[in-house]
This record gives sequence, C-alpha cells and structure tokens, in this order.
Amino acid sequence: MKKIFISLTLILTLILSQKIFAQNVTEIAEGPKVLILNYHQIQNTSASLSIPLADFDAQMNYLTSHGYVSITPEELYSGLNGQLELPKKPVLITFDDGYADNYKNAFPILRRYGMRATIFVIPAFVGVYNNYLTWEEILEMQDGGITFESHTMHHYKLEELPDDEIRSELLNSKTILEEKLGRPVEFLAYPTGTYNLHIAGIAKEVGYKSAFTIKYGVVDLGSNFYALERVPIFNSAGHTMKDFYERIDYRQSFEEFGWIKK
Repeated sequence: MKKIFISLTLILTLILSQKIFAQNVTEIAEGPKVLILNYHQIQNTSASLSIPLADFDAQMNYLTSHGYVSITPEELYSGLNGQLELPKKPVLITFDDGYADNYKNAFPILRRYGMRATIFVIPAFVGVYNNYLTWEEILEMQDGGITFESHTMHHYKLEELPDDEIRSELLNSKTILEEKLGRPVEFLAYPTGTYNLHIAGIAKEVGYKSAFTIKYGVVDLGSNFYALERVPIFNSAGHTMKDFYERIDYRQSFEEFGWIKK
C-alpha cells in the first residue's frame, strides 16, 4: 500500500511539474520579445567594430519604417517585470565603450529618426583619450534622449580579477557616473561580454538591476536579468546591411520557435 501511495505521489508530482513547465513555456512564448542591438563605433573605416555612417542611417531608417520603437534599459526591466506595457516592436539600441564618434556621427542620426539609445561608458576613459567621449558631450547627449550606463571603471576582463577588484570596477564606475549624470545608474554591460554567476552576484550586490552580455539572442521572459542577450552589429566587408537584416530577422525566427534559448 505504501509503495502504491509513493508511486501515485510521484506521478502527480510529475504531472504537476509538466503543467507548470508548459505554462512557463507558454508565458515566455506569448510574452514580449525585445531586440537589443549592440554597436561600438559609427565611422567610415574598415575596422570590424565600425559601422559606416550610411549603413547606420539605413539601419535606423529600417527600424523606424518597420514600426520599431526605441526603449531604455529601465523600460526593458519594467516591461519584463510586468510593471510596464512595452510597445509592440521594442528595440533597445546600445553602444559599448563610449567612443567620440557616438557623439559626432551616431547622435545626429539617432535624433533625425527620433530614436533613443543607451551608451555603456568607461569613466576612466571619458575626457582622457581623444577617441572617447567627454563629460560635456555626455551631458548634451543625455539631454537629447541618450541614456548612459556602466561598462566598468577601466574595461578590465572581470573574470581575471580577484573579488575586491571586481567590486571596485563595478562600484566606482557606478558611483562616478551617478555623480556626473545626476541620476541612478543601475545597468551594466560586461567588458568583452565575459561574466559568470559569481560576477553577476557581485553586480547585484553593488546595486545593478541587470547586466548585458554579447550573447547572441533576443530578450524575453526566459532571459536572465544579469545575462541579457544582444544582437551584435559589425562591419562585414561591404555586406553590413545584408548581415543586419539577417541578424535581426533570422535570430528572432529561431527564438520564436524555441530552437536557441535554454
């Protein structure tokens, strides 16, 4: 009798867990899908991290003409938490490092199309190196609808640092940016995209709400808040636009059919 009871309990537990799993899968499938684009430089060079101005202009034109609405990291966070209804086709446009051409070249194009963006900056580089943004440019861009978040203090590879240095890189960047910008800084992009659960835990501990990787994918309710996926956009030897279309459409098809996310 005892064995029968245990067997029935196991069967009921299995059925219940399968129902919960099915419900979770359904919620993820029916929930928001957020395209997060990852850029670096916008300039007319052959460097892999640089997108030609004409291509970036064409990409912003494509997004606006196809109904995409730009959002901020805070809106993304609130949307995934069910605290905000996201637009039908949300896109989060991000830049890593904070290069000077983000102000000179990208900013005018973004304003032309009414698109907002987020730049993850390295405070130790701001106003120090000629090819990086100045604080004056950052404040002007912030007034023009650009959000600035943390890319750590010095852009060191976090996995190679001891805990006290990881904490310092994350906290000092956050503190300086908050002082300069006059607003909370609660989002992080990992340098070179490298991270682990331990680093994510420290990021949470020092006050970040979520963090972005360079893992290729579309963000949805199944995403880890401290390992958010992005779609990197690179210079592809004259085929940048073709690659752009394939990356944002092909990847989303994979996500929608559940072939990628685990």
